[in-house]
Amino acid sequence: MEIVTSRVLLRSADPEALTDFYRDVLCLPVAREYPGGIVFYAGAGLIEIPAHLAADTPAAGDMLWLQVRDVAAARAELAAAGVPIAAEPETKPWGLIEMTVHDPDGRSLIVVQIPDDHPLRRDLR
Repeated sequence: MEIVTSRVLLRSADPEALTDFYRDVLCLPVAREYPGGIVFYAGAGLIEIPAHLAADTPAAGDMLWLQVRDVAAARAELAAAGVPIAAEPETKPWGLIEMTVHDPDGRSLIVVQIPDDHPLRRDLR
């Protein structure tokens, strides 16, 4: 499976306070904001605080966001390797095609394909 990019998602019982900390205390630059969350540049990596996950998930849960070119191919590859698919690929309200698997420690891996017409693919130059 070829990984194109990745980011760390930080879930919090108080995503607003966590956002304030990363933005105002650590002064991380904002990569993008979307309804329900914010993504910060963190050196060569990204840190995302998804407020839409705060209410129904434990604050201590770690997740990895892994962008792939073809989520269906990644699904087939992972299933062939015996990895259970926790959530089948589906287009989310924010326009990304996502599926979820778990690592051996139970950590969620969100495997994401960005459709060609998604705003993340627009050249804003």
